[in-house]
Amino acid sequence: MTINPDDMLKSILDSISRIDYIKPDDIPNIDLYMDQVTTFMDSQLKSSKRHPEDKILTKTMINNYAKNHLLPSPDKKKYSKEHVLILIFIYYFKGFLSIPDIQALLEPLTKQYFKNTDGLCIESLYREVFSMEKAQAEHMRTDLEEKYAIALNTFKDAPEEEQEFLHLFSFISLLSFDVYVKKQIIEKIIDSFSSD
Repeated sequence: MTINPDDMLKSILDSISRIDYIKPDDIPNIDLYMDQVTTFMDSQLKSSKRHPEDKILTKTMINNYAKNHLLPSPDKKKYSKEHVLILIFIYYFKGFLSIPDIQALLEPLTKQYFKNTDGLCIESLYREVFSMEKAQAEHMRTDLEEKYAIALNTFKDAPEEEQEFLHLFSFISLLSFDVYVKKQIIEKIIDSFSSD
């Protein structure tokens, strides 16, 4: 293997330090056409792409989100700042939740808070949630370091030339188990919405 696991972990930990989110103040206060929305999202979230050619958002995705009631319909083919905020939530959730789960999660929010001028609105919800997530970065760094240390102590009896890969496999497995369990918890919470 050509990758140095310690360098890889350092790179991952450094990237966590750079995790940022689209600030509501960076979103234009004017309504945008679809092309402007896709361009804005691509420029703001390009650092989250796995591969340079990956698409953050396409016209087809936006149309499908509106068709499936994940996103309120645009007003005269224009999308408001609130639309963009909802699209950001969808972008993050779609990596691990199904479209029906995202719909179950976002539909109550859009019904209650979209275009709400009294009290809470989509922007205030967005600010609160993302400020909370940003604060979790240090906890995530510590958790990753602990999981990595555990993974380095696996497969001690394996041939030395195989240990690097097996340690990485163990690390990925620990991270995957964490994601799997959290996904199960999220799905149970979403399922409880419909059982009320």
